[in-house]
Amino acid sequence: MNVLELRGVRAAHDGITVLHGVDLTAAAGRVTALLGPNGAGKTTTLRVAAGVHPASGGRVLLGGRDATGADPRALARAGVRLIPEGRGVFPNLTVRDNLLMMTRTGRTREEIEEAAFARFPVLARCAARHAGTLSGGEQQMLALARGLATDPAVLLLDELSMGLAPLVVARLYEQVAEIARQGVAVLVVEQFAAAVLGVADRAAVLVRGRVAWRGRPDDGLRAELSALYLGSPR
Repeated sequence: MNVLELRGVRAAHDGITVLHGVDLTAAAGRVTALLGPNGAGKTTTLRVAAGVHPASGGRVLLGGRDATGADPRALARAGVRLIPEGRGVFPNLTVRDNLLMMTRTGRTREEIEEAAFARFPVLARCAARHAGTLSGGEQQMLALARGLATDPAVLLLDELSMGLAPLVVARLYEQVAEIARQGVAVLVVEQFAAAVLGVADRAAVLVRGRVAWRGRPDDGLRAELSALYLGSPR
């Protein structure tokens, strides 16, 4: 089932169109990778899906229902969770206090911490530390733990691998694959395809605001990536 669907979505920044009719889906239980070079419109696509950037055309469907133009808080309550590039944790708060802020979702502190520490044991060992003192990988784990506290139906991840060592990235993507296996629709933006293709069920390549390729990652995508990144649809 496609939990999230973008149909012919257009979007602009300062009057300049950056998305030119994007069609994209994210299905329950699957990891969908959105790839493409810098400036392709990948982050804008995620922001439109989360309701934090307006679409100038097209439709955003959530669970088959039109959610175009919906307030981002309403989308969050409906199960859409965006983890932005840069992780979005509060560096001056402890790990435990970062998690405490998620009790506004209706779950208790104990429930949130139990789930977070079970998935990411390292967070339990540094629960009293300020988030700003954690490694990049630990901060990304904290961001994921915060995002999962809402029991999302759709998890939107922007550049999960940014600034992290390959071994750390591989471990994080193992967790992402496990999250999808639990029934969450995961849509992840990555500039570096190799980081995500090992766990992706579906992939799309965005070039200059248009989907230039879509399909299963094993359908010849790796061989085409260089041409797709350097070329553009006409």
